[in-house]
Amino acid sequence: MSFFEKIIFGIDSWKMTTPTNFGWFHILSVVLCAAITVALCIFYKDAKDKTMRRIALISWLIMVVLEAMKQLTYSYDGKALEWDYQWYAFPYQLCSTPLYVLPFIAFMKDCKVRDAMMSYMSTFSFFGGFAVFIYPNDVFVSTTAINIQTMIHHGLQIVLGIYFFVYNRKKLSIKYHLSALFVFVALAIVAIALNEIVHASLIANGNDETFNMFYFSPHHGTHLPILSIICPLVPPVVFIFIYVLGFMGTSFVVYYAMIGIKALALTIKRKCSN
Repeated sequence: MSFFEKIIFGIDSWKMTTPTNFGWFHILSVVLCAAITVALCIFYKDAKDKTMRRIALISWLIMVVLEAMKQLTYSYDGKALEWDYQWYAFPYQLCSTPLYVLPFIAFMKDCKVRDAMMSYMSTFSFFGGFAVFIYPNDVFVSTTAINIQTMIHHGLQIVLGIYFFVYNRKKLSIKYHLSALFVFVALAIVAIALNEIVHASLIANGNDETFNMFYFSPHHGTHLPILSIICPLVPPVVFIFIYVLGFMGTSFVVYYAMIGIKALALTIKRKCSN
């Protein structure tokens, strides 16, 4: 075992009692997420573009480093002393998309495409992180580092989703939100292509591992609530269509909920100032 492998094995060996919903680890994660979100929205809501880009970049780097740690931990078996990549953990799920979207926000010139990326983070990505924070039972394991990575990653989805909404509050419109749908569709198309290409490659090499990006591969089922009931009842193409429409509908709920909270906050502020 090399020195690098010893580090990976050490990280994987750092165990804890698997956290539970609304246990101390879950509650601590929620409190920290809320505190960071409030701080960003209060102190950086009118930040310069350069500062906002740095926030996006730092967040992205944190996600990338922690994701790399997770991938290495999942891939190395310290007891068998061998490497074996776990294809099911490939980072291209809905909650992994900030890894690919944030660089555009950090480095792209100010334009409609960049606005669309921020709109996507405030709706689709926010919802993914929020859903995990509401019910994290499916993501909690006994490996401490993975639990930390999970809550930081999904917590940043919530933090950045709300922050970008507040930062772009003067740009908000239905057109602004609709731009996020195009980003989601583009990402979904990539997921479809990956599911087919990687599945065919794995099968061709005698590997029957699960590769189910966005959890809508026709070669595997889905564990997502409601969708898991629909999946076996309809053809794969129809299921993907329902999946995409379902998440689009959810994004509208998130968008108008944030609009409502914004209106309520402004009303309270006016009353307090009178």
